[in-house]
Amino acid sequence: MDTKRRKGLLRAWWSEWPRWSAYAAAAWSLAYGALGLYWALGGAGFPLGRGNDEEAEYSILVNATAETTAPVIAVLGLIGAAVGLVMAKAVGRGIVRAALLAFAWAAAVTLTVVVTDLRLLMLVTRVLVAPVFLFTGVPGGGSVADFFPWPRMHLLVMLTGGLLWALAALAYRRRTKEACPHCGRHGKVAEGSAPQRALRWGRRAVVVAAGVPLVYALSRLAMALESPLGIPQEFYDEMEGTGVAIGALLMAVMATGAAVLTVGLVRPWGEVFPRWIWFAAGRRVPLPFALVPASIATVFITAAGFAELRSLFDGIDTEAWGITGPGMLWPLWGPALGVAAYAYYLRRRTACGRCGQGGPVAA
Repeated sequence: MDTKRRKGLLRAWWSEWPRWSAYAAAAWSLAYGALGLYWALGGAGFPLGRGNDEEAEYSILVNATAETTAPVIAVLGLIGAAVGLVMAKAVGRGIVRAALLAFAWAAAVTLTVVVTDLRLLMLVTRVLVAPVFLFTGVPGGGSVADFFPWPRMHLLVMLTGGLLWALAALAYRRRTKEACPHCGRHGKVAEGSAPQRALRWGRRAVVVAAGVPLVYALSRLAMALESPLGIPQEFYDEMEGTGVAIGALLMAVMATGAAVLTVGLVRPWGEVFPRWIWFAAGRRVPLPFALVPASIATVFITAAGFAELRSLFDGIDTEAWGITGPGMLWPLWGPALGVAAYAYYLRRRTACGRCGQGGPVAA
């Protein structure tokens, strides 16, 4: 099968997401519930809690155990499978519809940003720097494989389930309110979603979504330069020989890049490739090209923001504010980026190929 045909099949499959998303969410729930039953019966590989995860302190499930948590996973998985099958049929009105949507959205939010944590973002940074360390070696010893232990990879399993539940909830909501399941339009134009209005409130969101990573980049640049500003000397002494300067510099570069790309959501070069991108100069930027990375980043950063909020309960080290302080802004970063991405979507989307409606409305 040639590449062009594979792309066509993939595009056709994805275009039917309103039909299969609830089935997929049900299948994921059933599979994960079965995994919970396996763990409850003493199976190996339970990835949660201090006894099973060396980085459990990052997680809201730090105190989870197979004996107490795995049975809950099994029960919720079974319930989720049943709910998903009902939603796939697009049945339910009134309180039943509200209950199904509440379960679906609760599952989506919980799995994507509550039970996940900062390590999702760590995985992204590790993937980006892993090719470099394959040639230079990992600072402080170890191997690149150490970047991807099972408890970290398990976060991607939960994230996948959360995204499937989000798609299922969105499709069910649209199908049961007589809106187009593909674009969400139902003949009424929402005032705030008109392109010019979306640009105005999108710009305000971009100020926050680009400003926070710039603050973070400055803090990591200071760390790379061993600045004493908000970073005690004891930290540098403990990190000597671990490659912390290289890591901090890479983080600063990536955060700056994220800020620049975020600005593109409200700038002309975010819609038409600029001249300095010679191989695509003058062409329209495909909507998914900007929207998909921004949406994924929104989820990962929001999850990290929740983790930073939880850390407030442990108090803030005022002597090391340069290390932990910038993270306190992350709860603003994720939602702001999501709002900016949504504004970009409203401005760029065209007429729906399924229902033919073209005026932007609320999803």
